[in-house]
Amino acid sequence: MIKLIALGFALAAAPTLGAASEIEANPSIESSSTFDAFKPRAASLDITLDYESWDDALRWFVLPMGASLRQVAPRRVASSGSRLIYGHDSIYRLEGNRVAYSLLQDTQKAALTEYRRDLERIGSELDLAALPRNEQLAFWINLHNVAVIEQIALAYPVQSPRNVKVNETALDEAKFITVAGVAMSPQDIRTKIVYPNWRDPRVIYSFFRGDIGGPSLPRRAFTAKYLDQQLASSAREFVNSLRGVSRSGDRMRVSEIYREAEPFYFTNFDADLRTHLTRFAENDVQQIIDRTNSVSADIYETDIADLSKGERDSPISQTEHCTWDPLTRGPGDCRQLGARNDLAVQIFIDERVKKIERLIEAGKLGTVIILQEDEALTSPEVD
Repeated sequence: MIKLIALGFALAAAPTLGAASEIEANPSIESSSTFDAFKPRAASLDITLDYESWDDALRWFVLPMGASLRQVAPRRVASSGSRLIYGHDSIYRLEGNRVAYSLLQDTQKAALTEYRRDLERIGSELDLAALPRNEQLAFWINLHNVAVIEQIALAYPVQSPRNVKVNETALDEAKFITVAGVAMSPQDIRTKIVYPNWRDPRVIYSFFRGDIGGPSLPRRAFTAKYLDQQLASSAREFVNSLRGVSRSGDRMRVSEIYREAEPFYFTNFDADLRTHLTRFAENDVQQIIDRTNSVSADIYETDIADLSKGERDSPISQTEHCTWDPLTRGPGDCRQLGARNDLAVQIFIDERVKKIERLIEAGKLGTVIILQEDEALTSPEVD
């Protein structure tokens, strides 16, 4: 086992989920020659990478939002005597977990950079392509997500990840990551390494892009052992959210992320996508799949997946008490946000509390994961 460096977030280790099956290769796609060195081979290295410190960090700065209620968030109105609306106003603002970027201090941002570089070093020193396939996939997912969060944290406050530049290049396309001498971008990791070499489309949902419109960031690191369950959980959350699938008349609207994945997983876009979505769809979404006759990939919200839409200068007020948070099974907003919060964050947290109440009423507060072999049943928890 190789243990990666600690991030400097002194928190308890995250719980585990279950055992995973190997995620198979995608034999129909040829990878770019620049990235051929990362094409998986028969496993010859019996090495496990330990992401415990990344687990700790995620559990500290990721705020869980729970499952989608498939309800458009209510229209925000300005406070009395003001024309200003603070913070998030997107109709999708109550979907997907959030990163508390405003809590990250310079030392923690530096720790993110150090951790990303440590992942790069490990990937350069090891023959990644000779690791077990799930070890490789977990490595690429975690490297991608660490790098995206790091760069957004360094640029914060910012209202959209699409506004973040790295060396004058858009974050998703910037080649600021280097593994084994190959410079790559977050987009390269997805489309030049993972999508061509893993045929399971669930990998789409593992990549955090920093905005509300993309897949949610789990509160646990991806690991080889539990990869199967983690991918399934991420797929279910996204497919059954409004930002994943909705309906307009006889047209099924889906997220733009499916277009990026189209050459790899959905060559017959309409039919292949419907088949894929059906694997994870709950009743509401299944009805959309069954009762529409065309597809358009035009849903996407580019607002940052933080607590305040990148606003840090709005009025300040005092938090007077802590509330119990059933999603984290601990104290609520004061634990997550500290003693003083800006108004935009407080408004968002108030909306989140109301959403949690509706989840409880609907019986959708959490998901029960049945572990394989002799492991115990976990407590219901939302990832």
